[in-house]
Amino acid sequence: MLVSAKEMLNKAKEGHYAVGQFNINNLEWTKAVLLTAEEMKSPVILGVSEGAGKYMCGFKTVADMVKSMINELKITVPVALHLDHGSYEGCYKCIEAGFSSIMFDGSHYPIDENVAKTRELVEVCAQKGLSLEAEVGSIGGEEDGVVGMGECADPNECKMIADLGVDMLAAGIGNIHGKYPANWAGLSFETLAAVSEKVGKMPLVLHGGTGIPEDMIKRAISLGVSKINVNTECQLAFAAATRAYVEAGKDLEGKGFDPRKLLAPGVEAIKATVREKMELFGSVGKA
Repeated sequence: MLVSAKEMLNKAKEGHYAVGQFNINNLEWTKAVLLTAEEMKSPVILGVSEGAGKYMCGFKTVADMVKSMINELKITVPVALHLDHGSYEGCYKCIEAGFSSIMFDGSHYPIDENVAKTRELVEVCAQKGLSLEAEVGSIGGEEDGVVGMGECADPNECKMIADLGVDMLAAGIGNIHGKYPANWAGLSFETLAAVSEKVGKMPLVLHGGTGIPEDMIKRAISLGVSKINVNTECQLAFAAATRAYVEAGKDLEGKGFDPRKLLAPGVEAIKATVREKMELFGSVGKA
């Protein structure tokens, strides 16, 4: 069933585990994540960036596909369809398209403008029963052309945004989109602890979950992180499995070129990655 992410994240915060957001890029991706969530009896958040939404022929196409899949696959676990790093305009498009959750990334605006736009969206989402994620500080790396330097969030600014009534807050703590460089300094747990103290019961979000060591993930969860985003790791697993299939010449055997066969190893690799993350995050059996 398609639901707001609010309840699942509040439960995660109280239970000291995290719910995974796995970004989707096409039908295979979506099906793989949904089936794995059902298998693991875990709540799940399907993330859609604005670039991925455009690639999949628009947000309404994505929303209709996800709703139909949930019905056809008989998915019983809570599923949130969430806009990832949404622009102000993108948020309204997803609200209209039928998403159940959105993220407004106002981190690149001056804090007063971030507050003003977030406050407006809090009211709209509350009226429509959607959950809302906001961001303070910068997530390092690049996603859909948006480049961040990875600046740590100001805990006081985090409190300003949290006090508006958002359902979850992404705070920059040195995390990065994509692969982490060899010289990465690691997460700033000092910043995370300070933010957590300021925002109280507010579920916190860790972007850039790919490549963060397990001990850091577990410590982040202990300090209030209740949602962890994974995208690149699924992409890498899919690419590696697909490459192995082609390099082994499997696509030349019989009807191995059939997309349903050609893409199958990649789909199984996504499932394996999602299983691994759900176990690490502690969400298995929490549906």
